Amino acid sequence: MYNIPKTAKACVLTGPNEYEIKDNVEVKMPGKHEILCKIRAVAICGSDPEIIRGDLCGIWPPAYPFVAGHEWAGEIVALGEDIQDFHVGDRVAGEAHKGCGYCENCKKGRYTICLNYGDTSTGHEHYGFIVNGAYGQYQKYSIRSVSRIPDNVTFAEAAMCDTSGVALHGIDLSGITVNGTVVIIGPGPIGLCTMRLAKTMGASRVIMVGRGARLAAAEKLGADICIDITKEDPVEAVRRITNGLGADEAFECSGAKGTFNQSVRMVRKGGRVVLLGVAKDGVMEELPFKYITHNEITIYGSRANPNVSQKVLGLMSSGQLNVKDLITHRFKLDQFSEALDTFVNRIDNAVKVVILPNEEE
Repeated sequence: MYNIPKTAKACVLTGPNEYEIKDNVEVKMPGKHEILCKIRAVAICGSDPEIIRGDLCGIWPPAYPFVAGHEWAGEIVALGEDIQDFHVGDRVAGEAHKGCGYCENCKKGRYTICLNYGDTSTGHEHYGFIVNGAYGQYQKYSIRSVSRIPDNVTFAEAAMCDTSGVALHGIDLSGITVNGTVVIIGPGPIGLCTMRLAKTMGASRVIMVGRGARLAAAEKLGADICIDITKEDPVEAVRRITNGLGADEAFECSGAKGTFNQSVRMVRKGGRVVLLGVAKDGVMEELPFKYITHNEITIYGSRANPNVSQKVLGLMSSGQLNVKDLITHRFKLDQFSEALDTFVNRIDNAVKVVILPNEEE
């Protein structure tokens, strides 16, 4: 059905902040419980520029040459051994994480915090971080790390499954107060997905905290109230808006220093704080210890998107989660430098930038 080439095109990292588009990258055939996918769309994630710059080289990636990229969707073109539930031609969306499958965390379904993280000899893989990812025309994946795409969801939308899934996992941890107030710090792609999912889950009011073009985008895309951090203190503003009570849930989606403290002080007695943004190494926060204790504030750390991909794709299919208007730019793989620059520098008010490795979605 598919004519699979021996080599194909990929964006290959050759060193810190060095990459090139190569057309002779080996297409590795899938092994047991693996599938080979033709990548139809891959979105640039906020972690990708760090990996490309080499900020974490030796860890992410562990060595060069390396292919990054982990927010992808495509179609299955070949099957490895012992594949029962997938077929050639199936449209699938991927996850970055594959746990070892047998540690205590994996057995509990918490494979994004696998106890054997980074040890590929155990079966653990982290696509686009530790093992090769999706910035190429073809890549092989474990069947544990893919989900079928509903017929009415496009590849570009399905590539948003990871971003949306990060938001939904955080919401799954904390819950959403029906008819309550949610505050979100950081109107980037994860913050915007959190905003829309919170409304789908029953929040009556979503407050977005941020600045600049991204905050303006949040207002256009559905935030009920926007707080500009350059014009007023966000904690005081949230307290004023909620008549002094505070929000029911706060989602920190920026990873910026100081926002953890703000999130805690924004929520009401018995409120919940979810940390979705990833701070830089070494960032430390002072927290109101007594306030957290006396007011029974619950704090959730949240990593990636375990066990939510099928839910997110279903919400997209039913129309309850719209991600179409979050995808602002599309590029071919040969235009990777322009795509990366557009995403990093938010050119033309870029929100989510999608690359089409095979040139058509």
